[in-house]
Amino acid sequence: MICLDSSALLAIAMGEPGWERCMDAIHAERELIMSAGTLTEVLIVAARRGLEEEVEALLTGLNPQVVALARDSATAAAAAYRRWGKGLHPAGLNYGDCFAYEAAQRHGCPLLYVGDDFSKTDVVSAL
Repeated sequence: MICLDSSALLAIAMGEPGWERCMDAIHAERELIMSAGTLTEVLIVAARRGLEEEVEALLTGLNPQVVALARDSATAAAAAYRRWGKGLHPAGLNYGDCFAYEAAQRHGCPLLYVGDDFSKTDVVSAL
């Protein structure tokens, strides 16, 4: 099982550097999860960048299990921000990042992401 971050999904949708490695990691797994918060972030960014169709096709093809947000997960995501958030830690996680971080930690699985922000936290990388 791996947890998907918006950075990996958007890199794939836009063909950014590293997208092939992300797809290799995805194809090596049978179970994909993502936070409902991450899904929201991906859809917002896709709309802003005119990538709605690409992202929708990607999500349909991957069919990740979307992990619901509840009070305990929201509390844990807020704690992640206090620990790793922008202006508070060199990792500089944003609001959306904290949902992906929380889902990966709660489910004890690696997180698929691109960039270096999560590498400055204790989350395990799927790459």
